[in-house]
Amino acid sequence: MCGACLSRRKLLALGAAAGLAGCSENADTGRRQLAFIPDEQLVGMADQAWAQMLAQVRPVRDPAAHARLARIGRPLAEASGRKLAWEFVVLDSPEFNAFVLPNGKVGFFRGLFEFARSDDEIGSVLGHEVGHLVARHPAERVSQELAVKAGVGIAQVLLSGGEGGQGGEAVAAALGLGAMYGVILPYSRKHELEADRIGVALMEKVGQNPRAAVTFWERMIARADAQPKPPEALSTHPADERRLAELRAAVAA
Repeated sequence: MCGACLSRRKLLALGAAAGLAGCSENADTGRRQLAFIPDEQLVGMADQAWAQMLAQVRPVRDPAAHARLARIGRPLAEASGRKLAWEFVVLDSPEFNAFVLPNGKVGFFRGLFEFARSDDEIGSVLGHEVGHLVARHPAERVSQELAVKAGVGIAQVLLSGGEGGQGGEAVAAALGLGAMYGVILPYSRKHELEADRIGVALMEKVGQNPRAAVTFWERMIARADAQPKPPEALSTHPADERRLAELRAAVAA
């Protein structure tokens, strides 16, 4: 048996072992997920990302806005069971967006904060963001991306005929594109829907009105109707109609 064949087989075995070892059951999502990166390992990277964000977009100067966001968000964070240094900050930008980092830092842009009509609508956004961490989505996304890179590297060796074979770069590019549209983006859409469902459950748990999530998204969708959108298959987010339908079902359950 040639040395190159042995090397390729070892690569395949190594890739398969890594995938199997990283799969685990997540009770909050009800599915198995590839998440072999420990959450703790992401905290350090998140600390750096948070510092960079605050250097680029400053918090609003209104202490009452931060206090309101924290008052709404802390019960949701506590209900999540995730022991993190939670922090809720209104960022001074007109963007309609919010995000959460694996270290528990939540950024809520002023544009979205002012668009919300009630504490419960703000809570629906915060519940969604906290839901991402409950479902371990950051660890899953990083693990997926690492696994895709490893898989593309293995396939490049196999399909190019060895370490020094021709066409390896073209194979890697094609497989990388297929992985993006076949794995990464669908899981991004799945993550959004899972975070919605977990967010609704968290709102109910702390006494917030989960119906506000539906009214909030109805207004968000109406606002965005005039803007062109890519097909769902090419987007990191589910189609608006699908998202709203599943959110209504979660609230009615």
